[in-house]
Order: sequence, then structure tokens, then C-alpha cells
Amino acid sequence: EYDGERNSEGERHGRGKARLPNGDTYDGEYERGFRSGQGTYRFQNGACYIGKYLQNKKHGQGIFFYPDGSKYEGDWVNDQRHGYGVYTYANGDTYTGEWFNHNRHGQGTYVYKDTGAIYVGGWVNGNQEGEAELIYLNHRFKGKFLSGNPVGRGKYVFDIGCEQHGEYIQSEQDKGEVEEEEEPSLLVAPKWKASEITKLTLWTPHGETPPSPREVSEVSSEFFSPAGGSGKEDDGSREEEENQDQEDQGEE
Repeated sequence: EYDGERNSEGERHGRGKARLPNGDTYDGEYERGFRSGQGTYRFQNGACYIGKYLQNKKHGQGIFFYPDGSKYEGDWVNDQRHGYGVYTYANGDTYTGEWFNHNRHGQGTYVYKDTGAIYVGGWVNGNQEGEAELIYLNHRFKGKFLSGNPVGRGKYVFDIGCEQHGEYIQSEQDKGEVEEEEEPSLLVAPKWKASEITKLTLWTPHGETPPSPREVSEVSSEFFSPAGGSGKEDDGSREEEENQDQEDQGEE
């Protein structure tokens, strides 16, 4: 069903309202038969998109409200989250930063609501990757991440005025236990191996040897597990819109 303006060729053109066979509705602008311009698309499952369209696809600035209560507000390109935007997840976490082909990609900040931890740094295809800083209540970690986990050399900076240098290494001690698990695909989290405690220094993220201050305390090779969350989206908690946006261009 369509109620709105048409051009001389009979195509939907201008302002109009449409009800799709699947129960979805669109109220907004059309151009030569396509949703183009500003519009509001409401899905039967409760999701809603308010923003720009170009030839039936979300393109430009827009807000998408997902059925689980999460929300994305930002740039869209060809129906994908792409550019810069803010995603508020159903659990209260937020991501603010760059997107590429629907994934967190580039530089961005992820805030964990439950712990108050903040990840500031690089992302690749939705995962924490590259140089970054993980900020906690009274200390922070500076180093590199790969596939959501810290890797290699880094340091913890404590508010009391000291730093703990060290590196994250992949643990070998749990291999036997992992083989007995029902889900052997789960990777063992890397362990923190501390090397020294120093006064505050400049961050050297590229792996250079940190400066040697006068007071250096040798630390025993204790292992610490990385704190904080993984920053991964809960893909199972919401339905994406790609399979829902099924307007038939030819309906009357």
C-alpha cells in the first residue's frame, strides 16, 4: 500500500507513506520510485531507523533502534554502519569511533558500564587491535592489542606514581587442561609477566627499551591475568537489519 506523491511517470516521488507486505512501514521521501532523502522505517519486530536514504538503502546520517534496546547513531553507507558513529549496547556499554563495513574499525573508545573501564585505541574488523590504552579506576595499561587481547611489551601506570613494565605472553601451562575441555577452541588468555617497577616515564609503544630511571625494583616473575572485558559485541543479543529491510520496490 502506498499513499503519497508521484511523478509524471507514476513513480513514487516526493513525500509518501508505504506499508510493506511483511508489515514494515516507511514514512518519508521518495525519488523516482526509491526511498531517497529523510525517512522513518519501522520494522515489524520493533526496530526502527530514522535518517537518510539513497536508492532504498540507509545512506548518510541516521539512528537505528534495535529490538534489544541497543542503538546506533552515526554515518551509514550502502546500508552499513560506515564512517563515524556511537553505538549504545543493550548492557549499557558504549562505543564511540570509526566504523568500516558495519564493524568497529579504526580508532575508537569503548566504555564498559559494569566496571567503568575504558578502552581507547585501535580496532580491526570489530576487535581491539593495535596500540591502545585500557583505563581503570586507579591505574591504566598502555601497550598493544591483537584480537581483543594485550600482546607483547607494555606497562601498567598506577595513580600512586609508579609504573610496572613487562610483557604479555601466551601461556603454555594449560594445554593439557584445554584438551580435556568440551570446547577446545577456547584460547587461553595471555599472562602478564612483570619485569621492573619504575617511576613515571614516557610511553614507548613501539617496543623500544623504556628509559632506566635511577630507582628500579626488580619484580619476581609473577604472572597476572589481564583485567577488563573483551570489548566484543554480543552478536546474539540483537537482530541486524539486513535481513529485515525487504521492501518490494514493485508493490502498489
